[in-house]
Amino acid sequence: MGECPVWEEATGQLVYVDILAQTVCRWGPHKAQVQTVRLGDPVGCVALRDKDPGSYVVAAGTRVGLLDWDSQDVQWVAQLDGQTPGIRVNDGKVDPAGRFVTGTMPEPLAPGVWEPAQGALYSLHGDHEVRKLADRLGISNGLDWSPDQRTFYHVDSLDYAVYAYDYDVQAGTIENRRLLLQLPRGGAMPDGLCVDSAGSLWVACIDGGRVIRVDPHTGSRVGTLEFPVSRVTSCCFGGADYADLFVTSAADGLSAEQLRGEPQAGHVFKFCCLKIQEGSSS
Repeated sequence: MGECPVWEEATGQLVYVDILAQTVCRWGPHKAQVQTVRLGDPVGCVALRDKDPGSYVVAAGTRVGLLDWDSQDVQWVAQLDGQTPGIRVNDGKVDPAGRFVTGTMPEPLAPGVWEPAQGALYSLHGDHEVRKLADRLGISNGLDWSPDQRTFYHVDSLDYAVYAYDYDVQAGTIENRRLLLQLPRGGAMPDGLCVDSAGSLWVACIDGGRVIRVDPHTGSRVGTLEFPVSRVTSCCFGGADYADLFVTSAADGLSAEQLRGEPQAGHVFKFCCLKIQEGSSS
């Protein structure tokens, strides 16, 4: 189950996770194969550290750690929700001030069934202090910030919704939650997301086979990219001039018949040479 892609500009490589394989993965256009490091717990996310290339923040199970790629060593520095059974870390990113922000979700009770209000959103500060930003979430998922750093976007997949918050980048706090995008319940769920240089949101729709571009002011859908797989999970920009959109997907949850119809399920896709005009959401 591919998730949480991030482009490492210093090495020209895409870094992402395979949740169920419990691995952090790294791929470059000139590499013959994907490199992996196994962490031993379901890996929710990976993010870049402001240090040497190959140094990452990872979240697995309910722990947050610092991964050195060359040595494959992980220094576990924080514990999130260690009291509630059946909870694991999901998506996460580094905020504009360098804090690591990540959320949690419950494991499913049955396929497609989750206990509500079990997730939370946390931030990890430079001294490894953990602060809770929000609780009683369904499935904390994709997150990112507006180009001016004043707005925080966050997906609650169980609500089928993308929310916007006011963001205090100095304090690392959120407030004034409002609904930006509501997808029909029972259909494709919003999953991971990223924000482009014009401020538009790109939202991966799992079980919908698409990534949609959303106007940050109106919440209107202004573009759609279709994929040959149904379980599209997340996306990020990267490559030369950050003009390519990398999109992860999943094969889990598909029947044998569905997998025969989706031979590329679980692959990572690259949508090349997108033209993003700053100051425009169209």
